[in-house]
Amino acid sequence: MAGGLVGLLDDVAALAKLAAAAVDDVGVAAGRASMKAAGVVVDDTAVTPAYVHGLAAERELPIIRRIATGSLRNKLVVILPAALLLSAFAPLLVELVLMVGGAYLCYEGAHKLLHALRHRGHHEDDAPAVAKGPEAEREVVAGAIRTDFILSAEIMVIALKEVIEEPFVSRAVILVVVALLITVVVYGLVAGIVKMDDVGLRLSQRDSGPARRTGRALVAGMPVLLTWLSRIGTAAMLWVGGHILLVGADELGWHAPYDLVHRLEEAVHDLPAHAVAEWTVDTLASALVGLAVGLVIAVVVAGATGAGDDGDHG
Repeated sequence: MAGGLVGLLDDVAALAKLAAAAVDDVGVAAGRASMKAAGVVVDDTAVTPAYVHGLAAERELPIIRRIATGSLRNKLVVILPAALLLSAFAPLLVELVLMVGGAYLCYEGAHKLLHALRHRGHHEDDAPAVAKGPEAEREVVAGAIRTDFILSAEIMVIALKEVIEEPFVSRAVILVVVALLITVVVYGLVAGIVKMDDVGLRLSQRDSGPARRTGRALVAGMPVLLTWLSRIGTAAMLWVGGHILLVGADELGWHAPYDLVHRLEEAVHDLPAHAVAEWTVDTLASALVGLAVGLVIAVVVAGATGAGDDGDHG
């Protein structure tokens, strides 16, 4: 009896170790998949604050919470089941869907770059949230969730591609973790960015000299932060989109473009900081591909719609 109990305890301990290892593996895979989607995450973080700009301070966080809830619903209820079904029954289509998403990222990045060049020196207050009232707030939330759906789909498919070799259940758990992690990180950062000027305003009214200076710096720094977030987001979209297209083309059988990038990486391999140099070459090559593809798509879209590059989209 005692021997049986000891054997049972040994089995339980072994199962516990296996479970802990599985959880650890899921955590590592989820982290790896989340990092692959970092470029889109930056853009998502940069886009969302505009939706609450101009609202009363007490309405900002409730609206961000509603957008975050809608974003999580997008990921878990719609995108996740579709992605899992696709990976289970038509894994080749995952690469094609990912490349379509990469092309969209290239287009979005090129569009933003063209828009910035056309409107250099002009201040535009295009935030939809300056309108007041419950109906206006509902429209703001609905618009933000629609925009988030596109970015969330790109994030989830990028993450799926990273873990597509995992067993189905592990894949599902990893993507749930990614969805939760990305949503918390993005909207936590958005909430912090949006409230930064309020914190700064309170500090600037303090009697203490250092607190007052810190508050003024926060108030003055928020527009700069948003501007740089937008720039980094645009660059990340071109880089990530171009890289997705290069890798996807290579995996689908067109090796020449990515072979050229590899040859460029080999050319800098003997430099002292060769790892940084190789990463820089790969990033610049991906960004140039992303910009070229994005500009072509922007021209085609402009011609097809009869509109210039000034059209608004998420």
